[in-house]
Amino acid sequence: MHALNPVYTALPTTIFEHMSGLARDHGAINLGQGFPDAPPPAALSSAAARALAERSQQYPPMAGLPELRDAIAAFYRRRQALDLARDHVIVTSGATEAVAAAVLGVVSPGDEVLLFQPAYDAYAPLVRRVGAVPVFVPLVPPRWAYDGDAIKAAITPKTRAMIINDPLNPTGTVMNAAQRAMLAALAVAHDLFVICDEVWETVRFDGAEHASLLAEPGMAMRTVKIGSAGKIFGATGWKVGWMIAAPEVAAVLAKAHQFLTFTTPPMLQWAVAEGLADDTMIDSQVAGWATTRAVLNDGLRTRGFAVLPGVATWFSCIDLAASGIAIDDRTVAERLVREAGVAAIPLSALWEGNDAPRHILRLCHSKPASMLEDALARISRWRDTL
Repeated sequence: MHALNPVYTALPTTIFEHMSGLARDHGAINLGQGFPDAPPPAALSSAAARALAERSQQYPPMAGLPELRDAIAAFYRRRQALDLARDHVIVTSGATEAVAAAVLGVVSPGDEVLLFQPAYDAYAPLVRRVGAVPVFVPLVPPRWAYDGDAIKAAITPKTRAMIINDPLNPTGTVMNAAQRAMLAALAVAHDLFVICDEVWETVRFDGAEHASLLAEPGMAMRTVKIGSAGKIFGATGWKVGWMIAAPEVAAVLAKAHQFLTFTTPPMLQWAVAEGLADDTMIDSQVAGWATTRAVLNDGLRTRGFAVLPGVATWFSCIDLAASGIAIDDRTVAERLVREAGVAAIPLSALWEGNDAPRHILRLCHSKPASMLEDALARISRWRDTL
C-alpha cells in the first residue's frame, strides 16, 4: 500500500480528544476541552431558527454573507477602533479553518514560521503540511511574556511569518502595549507576515478592550487577524470564524478558503451578524463567565492551589509544584480523570521539545457553578490521598 501523508501519520490523537474520551469512559467532569455547558444566548439561537425558516439554505457567497462581513467590520470599528470594511473580511468555517487558510495563503514550502510555546496544537501541523518549518520560541511562566531577544535570535533569512495567539490559550494572559509594539517592529524590520489568532478577544476579565497587532504602525498590509463567533457567544459547535486582512491580502486568503470549506451555513452567518450588533448580549456572556471563573479560581486558592496569573479565555492554570504536588502534569491529568473523575489538560501537551514546563495544569471554568464546586471537591480529596 502507498504511504500516507507523513505529517498526519506521525500525529498522535490530540490531547483534547484524548482527555475528553477518558472523561466519557470514566463518567468524569470534563474541565479539559474548552466549551461552555450552557447554550448560546437564546436570541442568537432564535435568529438562527428564524433564518432557517425565512432565508435561503443554498450556498452563500464564498467570502461570506455581505450582512455578516459588514457586521464584523462594524463590530471591530466599534469595539477596537479598526478602520475596516467588507472587503477586509473573509468568513470561514471556524477559526481553525481560518488559521489553515491563512497559513496556506501566506506561507510557501521551505519557509520558516515562528510559533510561541505553549501553542494551540493545530499550528505546527498546518505549517508542516505546506512544506514549511515551524521554529519554536518558548514563553516563560508565570507571565508568559514575549522576549524580543529570543525572537530576534530565532529569525533567519528563511523566516516568513509568525503566528501569535493573543489572548493566549492555554495561559489566559494578554500581551501589553510594549510587547505589541516590539512584535510589530520586528515584523516590519524583517518583512514578516503575522497571523494573529485573536479568538479570545472579547473573553477578558480585566475590564479592558482588546487591542490588535493589526492596529500597530506598519502592520496593515502584513497582518491576518482571526476571530471566532464560537468564542464570543459560547457557541463552539457553530464553527463560524473569519479572517481580517487588507483587501489585497484578503483576496488571496479567500482563494485558499474556497478550496477548504468554500462556505459556512448561511443561517448561522445571519444569526452571528445579528449577534455582533448587540453589545449587551456579548458583555452579558462575559459577565456570566466571570462569575464561574471566580468560583473555580477562588475555590482553588481556598483549597491551597496556586493559580497562575491570567485575565482572559475560559481557562485557569494551576502550578502543581507550588501547590505541593510533586508529580508531572501529564501524570496528574491521567490520574485525576481516572481516580478523581475530573478531566484537565496538561500544559506540556501544547509544547514541542524537551524544554516544556511539566508542572502546569489547565482547567476550563466556563461551566455551571455546581459542576465546578463538585470538581473542586473531587480534586481536593484526590490531592489529600497523595
